[in-house]
Amino acid sequence: MVRVKLLPTPMQASALEATLTACNEAATRAAQVAFDEGVHKNLPLLRLTY
Repeated sequence: MVRVKLLPTPMQASALEATLTACNEAATRAAQVAFDEGVHKNLPLLRLTY
């Protein structure tokens, strides 16, 4: 296992936070679609959410 410590500049930290927020929102949306549609496998979910 390798541990890495990020030391972003304030601008990089802001961009990283925005990126992580967008990824979290997309994952939440995909999870909701999977639940609503009863999809339990990756490929069918990908087709529904891409």
